[in-house]
Amino acid sequence: MKKNKTKNPRKPHVVFYFSDTGGGHRSAAEAIIEAVHLEYKNRVTTEMVDFFKDYAPPPFNRVGDAYPYLVKAPRLWRAGFYATDGRAQARMITATTWPLASRGAKALVRSHPADLIVTVHPFANTFALRALGKDRPPFINVVTDMVTTHALWFDKRADLILVPTKQARDNALHFNMPPEKVRVVGLPVADKYCKPPGRKSALRKKLGWTLDKPIVLLVGGGEGMGPLAKTARAIDASGLDVGLVIVCGRNQRLKATLESQAWENPVYIYGFTHDMPDFMRAADFIVTKAGPGTIAEAINAQLPIILYAKLPGQEDGNVTYVEEEGAGVWAPTPQEVVRALTRWIMRPEEKKRAIENARRASKPEAARVIARTIGKMLGLKSNQVNR
Repeated sequence: MKKNKTKNPRKPHVVFYFSDTGGGHRSAAEAIIEAVHLEYKNRVTTEMVDFFKDYAPPPFNRVGDAYPYLVKAPRLWRAGFYATDGRAQARMITATTWPLASRGAKALVRSHPADLIVTVHPFANTFALRALGKDRPPFINVVTDMVTTHALWFDKRADLILVPTKQARDNALHFNMPPEKVRVVGLPVADKYCKPPGRKSALRKKLGWTLDKPIVLLVGGGEGMGPLAKTARAIDASGLDVGLVIVCGRNQRLKATLESQAWENPVYIYGFTHDMPDFMRAADFIVTKAGPGTIAEAINAQLPIILYAKLPGQEDGNVTYVEEEGAGVWAPTPQEVVRALTRWIMRPEEKKRAIENARRASKPEAARVIARTIGKMLGLKSNQVNR
């Protein structure tokens, strides 16, 4: 008698729509995917699709390549952001570009069948939902801008809209999104940024940093953007007795320039690195541009934040958020950065208050919460993996 062979059931497949216009969208998608696999092991398959690069018509398929140059015109970027931010403007944008984008949008959803779709970019939402039609899989919109959320983020046809802050939820409701669909979950970051802070001295010893001085971590984002060099030199020349850790990202020219200079204080210069979680947990302060991902990571590390640069438009509200939460300050000139550092070093009670405020504002479970939401919509039970 032959034994009945039972086939393994097909695993549900989750497709993420993202674009490399800035590093935050990719990072958010990767963080959620990591959390999905931590929660559900091998019971779900996932896929990331760069919808601009792979499916947008020319010249929009080059937006990712052009992005670093576009943001170098901040006034123009700001004007464009606010001129198009509104329900009427969003409808006009999607309606007028649909004839141009429809073929690519339909090819996108046809070429990547999914049991559930997650978007982490504002331009993906309306076009994908229109291409999918009524007979579609569950659709989750994960908003990756912290506070100043453009109207294109929101489409009421989505099944869920997951936002990082209460302010972002208020924006969604302002744009007439159904309240029951909009949930505050925090900003998803990689699991390695969600560990307990640990002992700074042990991490510094491991990293080869000085142990007897406050450490100031300076970050310019993946591309080393912002007045990083001027700010680092101003801190070094200020007379403050500190160690400087400067992360230049992919900006090799900046790294070489900084390495060729003489410094008064201990200075550690890095290019693009995967050690940022340890850097944040080992440092005493962070000086960074107002990118949402770095802010969320620093808050999770309970690290006082000095914001020294921002991208006008979607990063405007990030500055207000950090200040209102009491987790950091806005210091847009090197001199103001030095003053903020001096105040925190001379008044340790203020530094302690910023650390406590960061701890209160942190949402290290954000990616896990999103993963469990995905699993619930797919009818899966979590493995409840412990950290």
